[in-house]
Amino acid sequence: MNVADAVGRALVAAGVRDVFGVVGSGNFHLTNAMVAAGARFVAARHEGGAATMADAYSRMSGTVAALTVHQGCGLTNAMTGIAEAAKSRTPMVVVAAEVLEPRSNFYVDQAALARAVGAVPVRTSSPETAIAEAQDAVAIAVRERRTVLLNVPLPVQALEIPPPAAAQQLPSRDAVVPDGAEVAALTDLLRRAEKPVFVAGRGARGHRRILEALAERSGALLATSAVAHGLFHGNPWSLGISGGFASPRTAELIRDADLIVGWGCALNMWTMRHGQLIGPDATVVQVDDDASALGAHREIQLGVTGDVGLTAKLALDAFGEQHTGYRRIELGGVRWRDVEYDDTSTAERIDPRTLSIALDDVLPAERVVAVDSGNFMGYPSAYLDVPDENGLCFTQAFQSIGLGLATAIGAALAQPHRLPVAALGDGGALMSAAELDTVRRLGLPMLVVVYNDDAYGAEVHHFAPGGHALDTVRFPPTDIAAIAQGYGFEAVTVRTAGDLAAVQDWLDGPRSVPMLVDAKVVADQPSWWLEEAFRGH
Repeated sequence: MNVADAVGRALVAAGVRDVFGVVGSGNFHLTNAMVAAGARFVAARHEGGAATMADAYSRMSGTVAALTVHQGCGLTNAMTGIAEAAKSRTPMVVVAAEVLEPRSNFYVDQAALARAVGAVPVRTSSPETAIAEAQDAVAIAVRERRTVLLNVPLPVQALEIPPPAAAQQLPSRDAVVPDGAEVAALTDLLRRAEKPVFVAGRGARGHRRILEALAERSGALLATSAVAHGLFHGNPWSLGISGGFASPRTAELIRDADLIVGWGCALNMWTMRHGQLIGPDATVVQVDDDASALGAHREIQLGVTGDVGLTAKLALDAFGEQHTGYRRIELGGVRWRDVEYDDTSTAERIDPRTLSIALDDVLPAERVVAVDSGNFMGYPSAYLDVPDENGLCFTQAFQSIGLGLATAIGAALAQPHRLPVAALGDGGALMSAAELDTVRRLGLPMLVVVYNDDAYGAEVHHFAPGGHALDTVRFPPTDIAAIAQGYGFEAVTVRTAGDLAAVQDWLDGPRSVPMLVDAKVVADQPSWWLEEAFRGH
């Protein structure tokens, strides 16, 4: 057995079961070794797409996926997707071949690339240490919630190594037990609060029941960050998404809170609208199992270092009698679809709100939605319901367009019992069009919806008021439906709500091929969250 075989087998033995990538000469043996050891390999058409597929799969499955790439250019092709994963603290292992000779055409300082985007570099340094280093890469990904780059130099890959003597143990992350005094302080604040609001983030996923129980006892209203959208689906006291995607009524209720508790939530500029959702007299608490996250984005009055579920249970056990709290009021219309609007649809273009509401009405409840970045993104994020916290895959930490389709592929493979829906802008759709082939090749019954305004709409609406020339961000009309048909999709061009009958027909049929909707959307106004997004640059 050589090092390439041993590393591939060690990664699978450590818990890597799904591998995404583009195979070249450098990662050929590594990838085949993982497949031989029982991993599923998903071939993408571009390394950037493969990186985001692995990221989305890890997020939606709760497992560690791997990305496999060729040395040098294979890795650089994947760097945007790796940056998104690293910024999101996605547990993921990037397995990259590596050359060490600077005169090689493929040479690049791969460890420096990893560090530059927040990933953790690890190198396979010798046959004697190769298995342990592969195990360490997975352990770091799991225990520290990091994206890890495992560099496997070509000269080392070919060296012989004896088979491992013993089976290895799968790494796990232990729940962090909170300090008793911090829990007592949190419980006291909850008892005294008249208008408490819980804002749950990624770290609260999987803890719905205990958070709802504590919210009921303390009279708290429930909201989520975008990445935890759906966590409280169906709860009568749920406000939906907090932050830029919040409805006016949701924003009003959060702004009037006297206590805001972030559960596994960064409470960053997006979730708190640059602090505008925090009232002047509100107390802010953050609960997170990573102490470095506490107060990282804003001033807090109390930080609790601990596992979300365990902290909530301890607070509930100590709370005492039930309080009415903020549940004295009528929530009113907290969903965007309940907010009245002037439909600006024409015979040629459909209002994106009308489109999103109509799609929400026809799509099955069991869905997993992936949203690309762009001017359109608030509409599917805010108007499309999802059944739980695994219903929306939101790869937006890096704010790159072009990740949405690959996100939907990874999410679809992780949630195979649900209808996968990719919501894209025309810019992101055309940037990632090669992965339409991956959707078709994998036989995914995916619905791809393109909000097509023939422009980079965010830039159009940001710069137009200043009188700037916009020729660089506007494009002639593109028949994206025809492109999709070339890849083997069913496709329809939608200009009015009536055109969506074709989507209903597809949903009612066998869904034997994927479908793309080229929705020609009204382009005369920015989405409500746009200027806030630009403020964050």
